[in-house]
Amino acid sequence: MEEEAEILQLHELHHSDLILLSSSYPTLTNAASSSSSSFNEDLLRKMDSVMEALGPMGPGLLAVTGVPNASELRSQLLPLARKLALLNRDTRKHLLKEHNLGSDVPLRNPDRSVSSFAMNLQYAKAPESLTKSDRLHSEVDPQRVKEASAECYDREFKNLGSTFKELGFCMMELGLCLARICDKAIGSNELEQSLLESCAAKGRLIHYHSGLDSFLLNEAEKTGERGKRKANNNMRDRGHRVMNVHKSLQGSSESNSIACDDNNSVGIHSNLWQQWHYDYGIFTVLTAPFYLLPSYSYTLKTEDVFADSCCDEFPSPTGHSCLQIYDPNKKRVFMVKAPADSFIIQVGESADIISKGKLRATLHAVHRPVKFENLSRETFVVFLQPAWTKTFWTADYSHAKLMKEHDDDQEQVGEDRDKLSCEFQKIIPPLSSRLKDGMTFAEFSRETTKQYYGGSGLQSNK
Repeated sequence: MEEEAEILQLHELHHSDLILLSSSYPTLTNAASSSSSSFNEDLLRKMDSVMEALGPMGPGLLAVTGVPNASELRSQLLPLARKLALLNRDTRKHLLKEHNLGSDVPLRNPDRSVSSFAMNLQYAKAPESLTKSDRLHSEVDPQRVKEASAECYDREFKNLGSTFKELGFCMMELGLCLARICDKAIGSNELEQSLLESCAAKGRLIHYHSGLDSFLLNEAEKTGERGKRKANNNMRDRGHRVMNVHKSLQGSSESNSIACDDNNSVGIHSNLWQQWHYDYGIFTVLTAPFYLLPSYSYTLKTEDVFADSCCDEFPSPTGHSCLQIYDPNKKRVFMVKAPADSFIIQVGESADIISKGKLRATLHAVHRPVKFENLSRETFVVFLQPAWTKTFWTADYSHAKLMKEHDDDQEQVGEDRDKLSCEFQKIIPPLSSRLKDGMTFAEFSRETTKQYYGGSGLQSNK
């Protein structure tokens, strides 16, 4: 059986308190009455709770709840991730161009476990100010776009770009407000200023593939389906093939899990949609995930097992977000639980460095539930980072923190060391090997990417 990790219920910060703390905290020292003093004490408690959650003794992340229009935008955008992932290449290519989207994963690889659709979001622009020229119509054959749109159920995709931007700008604002709060607690304005100087953030709409998705993509690759999909095979035969792969996957999932755990008693490598890593920006803002599960009764009635509507929204089967973190203080892995319509904000390494260790970067991965092989996971992420020219100075950045990794390696022989920490040290490049005094963010990100994924990177094949 798969070992269950302990559930972490995130600290929840209501959107109204986020706005209040980011705007009202400067007045805390001007208490003039008992009522205002009580109000300020309440704000201080909330401020302390935020810093406790994001600080060196906390998990490094929290949930923001009650964001206006969040539920509607999330339900409109997230289901499109799977639909985009399963489109044929030509249709998807023109559709992404139409909406000014790209991808940072090899979409030609049918064995990929993740499909990601990305866009740069600029702070200077708001959704209502966007014009048609922003959509790069000049690069697209209008007739081909018309055909692609018709095939891709235009009513579903026509608002893809605008919804992506609207939700993205909303999430950027959450990150800016949190940066302002942290700056005021720390006594600087460097986090917010670093975000504003970058002028942009990256948004990613991400589909985490189910076993069925992988099967469908490989079938498309084998048969060379292009353009409009034709029902060349018998409908019932194709339906039975889907049912058979479903049964096969169900039968093998538990044994595969046991095999992984037998080979790795710690279990940090097994059943992952995304391998363990730190984000190297300032904040990462994520929607609570959206889950989809195949509806086989529908699939068997259609001529196309690729039908976009063959999946229905499914509540989290595990009761958590499938995001897991490692807490170095407690030396445990936790599964993160957050309200369905909330936003999760986690600390990246740049915030850790800029704040001189007063914020703690979150080591995390995305877990794949073993017993739900055909469950897919959809989410939307915005990465907030400093300008590429931002210079990192390490002289005041807790020397003890930078050297801790080295000290851990010098422990006395025979001392019982923490197994999880040892395993993570094998796959996570230490910060001290990636960060040098006077290094720019561009240099830091390049070195980090190289050590994680390049050439001899320990996760190069992930």
